[in-house]
Amino acid sequence: MIEALHFLRPWWLLAIIPTIALTLVWARHRVSGSHWEASIAPELLAVLLEPNKGSRIRILVWIVACGLALCAMGLAGPTWERLPQPVEQKNDALVIALDLSLSMFAKDIAPSRLVRARQKVTDILRSRNEGFTALVAYAGDAHAVAPLTDDTHTIENLLAALSPEMMPVFGSKPSSALEVAHQLFQNAHVSQGRILLVTDGIDRISDVTKFRDARFPISILGLGTTRGAEIPLDFVNQPGRVLQTEAGAAIVARLDEERLRDIARLSHGRYHTLTLNDSDIRHVLATSLPQDDETLQVDREFDIWADSGYWVCVILLPLLLLGFRRGVFAMLCIAVLPPPANAGLWEDLWQRRDQQAHHSMLAGQPDKAAVLFTDPQWRASAQYRSGDFPGAAEGFSVDDTVDGYYNFGNALAKLGDFSTAISAYEEALKFDPQHEDAQFNRNLLEQLLDEQESSESDSNEQQQQGDSSPQTSSEPQDGSDARQQQLQQGQDPEQPENQDSEDQENQADQNSDPAEQELDDESRDEKQDALEQWLRRVPDDPGGLLRRKFRYESNQRRRRGDYQYRETEKIW
Repeated sequence: MIEALHFLRPWWLLAIIPTIALTLVWARHRVSGSHWEASIAPELLAVLLEPNKGSRIRILVWIVACGLALCAMGLAGPTWERLPQPVEQKNDALVIALDLSLSMFAKDIAPSRLVRARQKVTDILRSRNEGFTALVAYAGDAHAVAPLTDDTHTIENLLAALSPEMMPVFGSKPSSALEVAHQLFQNAHVSQGRILLVTDGIDRISDVTKFRDARFPISILGLGTTRGAEIPLDFVNQPGRVLQTEAGAAIVARLDEERLRDIARLSHGRYHTLTLNDSDIRHVLATSLPQDDETLQVDREFDIWADSGYWVCVILLPLLLLGFRRGVFAMLCIAVLPPPANAGLWEDLWQRRDQQAHHSMLAGQPDKAAVLFTDPQWRASAQYRSGDFPGAAEGFSVDDTVDGYYNFGNALAKLGDFSTAISAYEEALKFDPQHEDAQFNRNLLEQLLDEQESSESDSNEQQQQGDSSPQTSSEPQDGSDARQQQLQQGQDPEQPENQDSEDQENQADQNSDPAEQELDDESRDEKQDALEQWLRRVPDDPGGLLRRKFRYESNQRRRRGDYQYRETEKIW
């Protein structure tokens, strides 16, 4: 606490200086009195003025000075501990769908459409101070790069690895990206949000307009120019060559602004062509939602410093009581009196029994709470937590609700009465057949009973076979040979022949020479150090991970028949 002690408003500590100065001035004025010393003879002053007045004034001055100094310290906000503070965050969900078709390699805008798209998406991520953002990459198929999250830095790190050459299916299908976007909204339980398509063209208007929804407006950020540019094939180690049609003509990718603007308007969104400033971002993200002021409470909590300046009021209370002439000492005696020997009577003056029991439960004292609770179900819960399972079972048995039967079954299960506990769980399932906890516990106990019965039957059979086997024989049986071999090898006869590799290693370590074991430990440490050094040399390549992820997802969709490639589709 001493190390963490600081002041939230330290400038208030400067108020101590004028406080002390004013107190000294006031004390000097009180000591000087009404200046009778200059008008009355000293012989008469000793009779007229009260004796020892100066000493009492000095004490009063010290009390007032300390009180004002404490007030200044309280206003400075002393603190030494943190308190959790829930965070309310604006429910602003945005899914960015980035086009990674081959036409993004076009260089009609320098240095290329792909690089400018990455830069613009980076600007969008850095401007997202609150809300949740997701990123979807699509070409002939769509893949979620990052789900809805407020960690935009992670999305920005993954963004640099995205490129059309890593997409497992060439083409440009924004419909697949919109399907993934709506799936991300559904998984995050978001009832409204914005979708931004960062693309250089859309072939079929219906691929986008069929997803039109006022709760999820679709805006478009256009990349490229109307004059267009050829698509270089540098990514396939063919520098200088461009993508061509079957007839050998170079393909020119052009931006159709009017077409994209109409699609955005039909989808309740906005369109803007890529610009060098942030005007395009502000325009496309300004689409209205049905509930713009909706907020939600996130799980994360930020620690704030607890202002403990109010304790100064408690310290100053006795000093304020000194300002009254009567009842001061009586009040102080009552304030400092210790509680009576019967602590329960003292606590009853301030809290009810159920409140005391609740605080005992929170403090981790269920045995004390079980004595204080008057409600039988609360008492049974406290007995269950304290380990008094017979008392808990007795308390839960009188509750004819689904929770009562469920708790009754838990208490019986703790007592080992599995069959009766299963019956209690079945009674709970009659009230609520969808009670997952009761179903799980019942199935678990049934499995334990089956295993217990099977183990008992196996032990009975082994005992019967042992009793019926001949005691003397000219040749030992196979089982005895195995047991003799196990004994010779230092193994337990009751231990299975096929031991775990870990047990064998432990036994080998115990039987080995200490010097050899020390050498093995040293070699193991060297191998561990070499492994760690090798792992540190492994480059961090998020592009490779995303490439394998995209390929795996596309293969899974092909197996399910979700994607069927048509030769008439464009690959750019």
